[in-house]
Amino acid sequence: MSSIRFEESSVFNQLASFEHQQVVFCHDEDTGLKAIIAIHNTVLGPALGGTRMWSYETEAEALYDVLRLSKAMTYKAAITGLNLGGGKAVIIGDSRNDKSEVLMRRFGRFIENLNGSFITTQDVGTSPKDMEFIRMETKYVTGVPEVMGGAGDLSPVTAKGVYMGIKASIKEMFGTDSLAGRSIAVQGTGHVGEHLVNLLRVENAKVYVSDISEERMIRVAKKYGAEAVNNNNLFDIDFDVYAPCALGATVNSETINKMKCSIIAGSANNQLADDKRDGKLLLDKGILFAPDYLINAGGLINCYSELEGYSKKRTMQLAEKIYDATLQVLKKSKQDNIPTNIAADMIAEKRIQDIKKIKSSF
Repeated sequence: MSSIRFEESSVFNQLASFEHQQVVFCHDEDTGLKAIIAIHNTVLGPALGGTRMWSYETEAEALYDVLRLSKAMTYKAAITGLNLGGGKAVIIGDSRNDKSEVLMRRFGRFIENLNGSFITTQDVGTSPKDMEFIRMETKYVTGVPEVMGGAGDLSPVTAKGVYMGIKASIKEMFGTDSLAGRSIAVQGTGHVGEHLVNLLRVENAKVYVSDISEERMIRVAKKYGAEAVNNNNLFDIDFDVYAPCALGATVNSETINKMKCSIIAGSANNQLADDKRDGKLLLDKGILFAPDYLINAGGLINCYSELEGYSKKRTMQLAEKIYDATLQVLKKSKQDNIPTNIAADMIAEKRIQDIKKIKSSF
């Protein structure tokens, strides 16, 4: 997935580079709404993506962010086998001070006017309550509370997907997917990280936990029988799997050099600081990288399940398919001697091209 720097390009150059179908600029003086909805691709189905509310320094930065994120959603849906396209929305503003019912409902009207080509859910700076407000104006929203027929907390499904990605990677590397006796370092013990630690410990894996919040790290370690490790000392330890579940870009030239693990598989977004460089470094070093946008797709699966009529059992079954999808990526990477992130992109692109042959855009 190529990218360009937003400050170096005009709006139309950016649209051409990212190959978007539609970008909608939403402005409403009465409510103070300034938002951008980006629909990247709808070959597989309607574009689904979260609405992020952020205090961008410039409007150009907001545009770059929404274009980049919506393209990533196309790939995430395609690689996971879902009948969804890729989209994203950003609202420019401070989510703590600028948000209101009327702002979110006005935004909902803009979504309604797209007639189902874009469906949203929560993201950074937005909440289930915001989705409730949007739902008052349009049905094209997921991530609403369980009492409204929504799926509720996304983290158990996201953790399940990561867990399946870890098991598939262990299978590829060691010939069996049993986690008993394997050592796994989970960096980040928030909602998803904690659920993942639980799944790993149930299968008798040796788990190390690390978090910038020492209090949370110690609590999770104590609760599940894991070992707490300071963030700065994490790569001094010898373990089988590194599972980044917090910040992105923790896999870079500096950390790769220190790593003793065989596998990287976690829920964090954008784990590679530089896709091209770091993917190649991992390949050369013989470290298996389970692409983040594949194994952390549980949240998207949850939203898809909501659209189909939510069932917890069916949602977990869909998340389990991440196991086979991960094996497919690792197999292609090995066969073609290419980094796993490139292999994943190629599989996603092929699915879109194949489906395009049998149907027109949604």
